[in-house]
Amino acid sequence: LLMIDATEGVTDQDAHIAGYILEEHKSVVVVVNKWDAIEKDEYTMDDFTNHVRYELKFLDYVPVLFISALTGQRVELVLPTALEVEAARYKRITTHELNQLVQEATFRHSPPAVRGQRLRIYFATQAEGSPPAFVFFVNDPKLVHFGYQRYLENQIRERHAFPGTPIKLLFRAHDERR
Repeated sequence: LLMIDATEGVTDQDAHIAGYILEEHKSVVVVVNKWDAIEKDEYTMDDFTNHVRYELKFLDYVPVLFISALTGQRVELVLPTALEVEAARYKRITTHELNQLVQEATFRHSPPAVRGQRLRIYFATQAEGSPPAFVFFVNDPKLVHFGYQRYLENQIRERHAFPGTPIKLLFRAHDERR
């Protein structure tokens, strides 16, 4: 749980800790405490969520909860959300389903050419372990552009929620003659 003080917003220290969480591939829930101390209208929660997502843009897949430890407001949501995030850490996608998803994603948006060569994805599978790791067998891992990798991650997340859980995409060379 990454606790943020609602009266201060996302501080540099919060962002620094969030960076460590990302580097260590840890699952996380952002908990905004002291929500009772904030003057609210009908847009406050959405605006604050957008602020958190902007400041921690590298954790855009993370649930954000608004609580008050003082009054107990929404505190009962913390543990179930943390358990949901932990379950997502061990979620599996079948190889067939993953390859269907990848095929559809590459059909909608084909990989960009790099130095006149185009990335070819032969197949993908989910490796054992925590956090979820997806191995893509491709013609040349050097052809994987960061933006396309992010696109594939977003496509996986769109179809299969991994709330609060980082996912790894690994690209390995595969001999197409096999």
